[in-house]
Amino acid sequence: MRVWSDDEVAAALDFDTAIASQRVAFESLGRGDAQLAEKVAIRTGSDTTLSYLSRLSPAHGAVAKLVAVHPGNADAGLPAVSATVLVLDARTGRPTAIMAATALTEIRTAAASAVAADALALATADELAVIGSGVQARAHVRAIARVRTLREVRMFSRDPERREAAAAELSAELGLPVRAVSSAAEAVRSAPVVVTCTLSAEPVVATGELAAGAAVISVGSFEHHRREVDAELVRRAAVVVDEVGTAAAHAGPIAHALERGDLRREDLRSLGEVLTGRVPGRADDAELVFFNSVGLGVQDAAAAHAVLGTL
Repeated sequence: MRVWSDDEVAAALDFDTAIASQRVAFESLGRGDAQLAEKVAIRTGSDTTLSYLSRLSPAHGAVAKLVAVHPGNADAGLPAVSATVLVLDARTGRPTAIMAATALTEIRTAAASAVAADALALATADELAVIGSGVQARAHVRAIARVRTLREVRMFSRDPERREAAAAELSAELGLPVRAVSSAAEAVRSAPVVVTCTLSAEPVVATGELAAGAAVISVGSFEHHRREVDAELVRRAAVVVDEVGTAAAHAGPIAHALERGDLRREDLRSLGEVLTGRVPGRADDAELVFFNSVGLGVQDAAAAHAVLGTL
């Protein structure tokens, strides 16, 4: 059994490989090939521990992941999210690999959003707005730049120094204009793709400020109490989720809309269904589309098998 460090995983899982792995993950779900257990979450104060278990297909060994989300770690200069993955052999069930999965989680999350953006955003989309300036925000710029030719990226977060530093880093690295702006409204104005990468319990984007036809991707609304978007967006938009049962139970904007009666479970479309052509991603170019990413074990399974070369 091999033990992989975060650095080794990151070296094996470049964004093109990761994006390909996430297409496989969601298409496998859409076809019904993948097996996915319910996500389990334990909250302790502001901290959350999550566990995932899945199997990409009968030919792939099961993969389990344990994740800890500790928002206070940022004050100590530590990652807010840490994770570990265990991969089992498909035939014997014995462990074949243990992976430090902080980098894997970061990369596969952004890669999945790139798959969603490519499937749901307008074909002409060449501007990206990002709310947040942390690890996930930066990873999302890198990933979405792999599937769309971006003319400009606008980034907003509450900390001016962090957003300026993140924008400068990405501009230099990617060779495209990444601009730190002073408000979320300025970031999203006219943007055809909007990504929210925060841990906020309150909306960070106002629907009234969005451009017609915008695709909004939320990766921070992965718990019932976290809601990066307002109720109006869920009422107005075509709502796409990573997996219907998981989103209904865990995604804050989705769960609250279902409870209020603003949304019916049968209105939810899964990304896998969109990718396999079973349902459309949007009705027309003016329609708002909202993708809520909770994070699924099958994403980890696909990413881990990509690292191992067994995808």
